[in-house]
Amino acid sequence: MSGSLAASLDYMDTNASESDASRVFHDAFAPHYDDFTAGYQAASWTGKLLGLAQLHGAPDRGRLLDVGCGTGKSFLAMIDRGWEVVGCDVSPAMLEVAAGKVGEEVRLAVADARDLPSLGRFDLVWALNDTFNYMMSTAELERALAGAKRNLDSEGVLLFDLNTLATFRSSFSSVETREAGGRRMTMRGQAQSGLGPGSLFEAHFEAEAEADPAAAPVDRQRHFLEAQALAAIERVGLDCLDVWGDYEGEQSQPLDEERHQKAIYVVR
Repeated sequence: MSGSLAASLDYMDTNASESDASRVFHDAFAPHYDDFTAGYQAASWTGKLLGLAQLHGAPDRGRLLDVGCGTGKSFLAMIDRGWEVVGCDVSPAMLEVAAGKVGEEVRLAVADARDLPSLGRFDLVWALNDTFNYMMSTAELERALAGAKRNLDSEGVLLFDLNTLATFRSSFSSVETREAGGRRMTMRGQAQSGLGPGSLFEAHFEAEAEADPAAAPVDRQRHFLEAQALAAIERVGLDCLDVWGDYEGEQSQPLDEERHQKAIYVVR
């Protein structure tokens, strides 16, 4: 990381033994993430998610904490909508890319969602694009939820997504390839299509055609059933206000683990 960008990042205490695997993967993925996810319509999708939060009292604009913000795709449109944004991520390399887009306009902090410190009081806290699927147990999920709660204003809303079985049985059981900037990028799912609820799923990322698959960084995520997520929400003293299913950027109810690609939770 360049000195100027490194100086713009806050480093929070993290539990290295639990965050290292996620950090290693995302640090390796960071230079390629925006190209690999070029089809992701972030502005449109986050606008729809904001609308779901507004159904339960979130304001038109205010203070947003983006947990697991990565390269900033999940908060850039929120700046345009007039929100004051703080972003955090376990990966310094991801935040370096984000800092290159926003400079000092957004406070960026290196922090693990499992041990999220108090970064302020926010009208909206969200964790998008699989952030909470990197929690390896329900205990870790509860810790992430407790950290989000610690940062909510008294009337604040928490919104997060979790990948469904349908997503894990497709994306993590297949090979996806993209070409951009003269390089070939491949994500190789390692899962068997029959793996069930609560399973751990892996995919290996290769940035070049000649990359050694054995050395490829590993994207490791866990599936959580709706009942597990709801129980974790209750155990940390939060109230689940709504659950939506998301398919290709459109939300509907009820959640269907076999059809929807994501579950969206709105919490206070």
